[in-house]
Amino acid sequence: MDLFSLPRLGVVVPPENPTAEPEFNHVLGAGMNVYTARFPVTPGMELGDMLETYNRVLPDTLGDFGGMRLDATVVACSASHYLLNPDGDRALCEELSERAGHPVRSSTQAILMLCAALGVTRLTLVSPYQPWLTETSRAFWERAGVKVDDVVLVPAARDPDGGEHYDPYEVTTRAILRRLREHRVPEDAALLFTGTGMGTLAALTELAREDTGRPLLSSNLASAWWARHVVGADAGAAHPLLRRLNARTV
Repeated sequence: MDLFSLPRLGVVVPPENPTAEPEFNHVLGAGMNVYTARFPVTPGMELGDMLETYNRVLPDTLGDFGGMRLDATVVACSASHYLLNPDGDRALCEELSERAGHPVRSSTQAILMLCAALGVTRLTLVSPYQPWLTETSRAFWERAGVKVDDVVLVPAARDPDGGEHYDPYEVTTRAILRRLREHRVPEDAALLFTGTGMGTLAALTELAREDTGRPLLSSNLASAWWARHVVGADAGAAHPLLRRLNARTV
């Protein structure tokens, strides 16, 4: 195999996100080469302002790839795109695609495309976000025509005062599985694990072994699914979780 003849995927990611590249590389395997650009660091900025900054500087950050030829690019930051309504998110991606000369999609748009392919119109949201951002996420999906039946919050830890501490980058597989089992999610509910910074592959793999019929989606998994489809990658060589999705697409 000629390593450098493989399709090239660009990924734009927040600076502190430790999860996106490892998950993309693991899921895409030897089928694509992954290259990243990171949003600027925003020291001292509140979360909402930081996410709005990401949307504002996204065209410039995408430009950090310079003249590199890319076959597709994923904006791997779901939270910032929840601040846009679905139409605004779609319009921004189309504008970026036109500017870049190749398909550019947010992880949120990739999830919507995967939901359409799977025939998923209702889901349970599994969120590591602060409650206000989780509600913003719920509103985004419902405006896009996907009903959110339930929400499972997954805090990373408890603060010294006993309150719940939310940080997607610190959530563990054990915490994800514990919250799901405590919540008693219906067996037929499609699960969406939102956030490109929450590591989900181990939890998804265990859940897939336990329940072969339930639709399992995450921000990174949906983005990898979209990337493979848009470049025409061979579905037979996909990661088991992608093969599981491909077997269910309509």
